[in-house]
Amino acid sequence: MRIRPHSGNTDKRQKAAVRYNGGVQKHGLFVISAPSGAGKTSLVKALLERDRALSVSVSHTTRARRPTEEEGREYWFVTQQQFKERLDRGEFLEHAQVFDNYYGTGKATVAALLAAGRDVILEIDWQGARQVRQSAPGCTTIFILPPSRAALEERLRNRRTDSDTVIARRLRDAVSDMSHYREFDYVVVNDDFESACRQLQSILAGDGQALRSDRAQLGPLLADLLGAPQGAG
Repeated sequence: MRIRPHSGNTDKRQKAAVRYNGGVQKHGLFVISAPSGAGKTSLVKALLERDRALSVSVSHTTRARRPTEEEGREYWFVTQQQFKERLDRGEFLEHAQVFDNYYGTGKATVAALLAAGRDVILEIDWQGARQVRQSAPGCTTIFILPPSRAALEERLRNRRTDSDTVIARRLRDAVSDMSHYREFDYVVVNDDFESACRQLQSILAGDGQALRSDRAQLGPLLADLLGAPQGAG
């Protein structure tokens, strides 16, 4: 499926032009966020494999590289000093501190991809998404939720990379992250992987109205995830 620039409709987020640093780019900028363990990375990887016209902007991070990761594929891995120097030079479109590490998206990378006619995915957290909305108000933002709190904990434990203490902290932080879901245009629930991937493809194609973040169907799930009754409408 070729993701095309959005045609005109009543949704201001689905314009063909994305404002970026005072200019106008003709292709789409998509922000995808999620709590740790919701499956965001796997879903984005699947999207890229199914549509070669998509690009993902590789972020910089100060966290340690995991054994399965490669420099420049998942992230550009830098020291905290290197990150702060780039930040002081104003090189990031967005940046955030997550747990004990810093993450940031390079302005030049995103601008070059958009100028080359690519649709670009930013795989970042809700703090970064908030900054991108300010810099690029025409972007489309998507939040991914797990199907339950129990499923989220199981996914975190199945990684077998973190201690019980770290998992407990990630779960607490996940609740905080998920409370920001209404800041996003769309919400996709990653219960069935293939279904979630198709829903993301629909949003990228401009057909995601049924997946708006304010849909009432999300209420029971959010009550479970956030630990208190949450109306979605």
